[in-house]
Amino acid sequence: MSAASNPRPYPTVSLYGVPFSKMDMRATVDYLIRAIENRQPHRVVTGNPIMLMTGLADPAYQRILETADLVVPDGAGVVWAARRLKQPVAERVAGFDLMHELLKEGDKRGWSVYLLGTTKDILDAAHANLARQYPGVRFVGKRDGYFKDEDDAEVVADIRRANPDMLFVARSVANQEPWIAKHQKELAVPVMMGVGGSFDVISGKLKRAPAFFRKFGLEWFYRLLQEPKRFKRMLVLPKFALKVVKDGDNVLKTR
Repeated sequence: MSAASNPRPYPTVSLYGVPFSKMDMRATVDYLIRAIENRQPHRVVTGNPIMLMTGLADPAYQRILETADLVVPDGAGVVWAARRLKQPVAERVAGFDLMHELLKEGDKRGWSVYLLGTTKDILDAAHANLARQYPGVRFVGKRDGYFKDEDDAEVVADIRRANPDMLFVARSVANQEPWIAKHQKELAVPVMMGVGGSFDVISGKLKRAPAFFRKFGLEWFYRLLQEPKRFKRMLVLPKFALKVVKDGDNVLKTR
């Protein structure tokens, strides 16, 4: 199913077949508030150039991106590409910020949350910090991300028992989005969202990029300074930029 055959109830721009939302942060949060209030399951992808390039090389991953209920423009490269193609998004909607905006709403509304992913120590620290910051949120369950495929049924059953309003998943690029997509129907959580390395920042293990870096789309560079081992992964970013320049308007065509 392509974005073209699955129209969304909000404006989008298709980049290599992936339907990125043009909504700003406030409109995105309002949209997801309605999803939670109506108990309508939504798989949310915080899209970036690394994901797009992965999808171009892997048809199964591409389908996961194309069929998400909401893809927000997380990466600065996505915002740049849409603007270059004269189909601009309203603004960058960073997954880290979107998660916190949703937790603010949950704090006021008594929503429930399940945290899944990363190591036990980081998860425990992130949970403790979030519980202090958002005392009105009910944290109904948590599980580290180091489980095997044969444990999936147990993990899914635990999430179903907890019946959260929001599920935040922090796993690797290779299995975060595929895992959520594989189990989304069983999970049936109103907001199911991959949050990547957010728990590392929330726990205090890593620092988030200062406002200057975020303003100029250099958050990736700040993270690279903290984690030099990510260098090879970051090489995808200039490759993406060169590809967008080379492909021109073909970037907007659904494959």
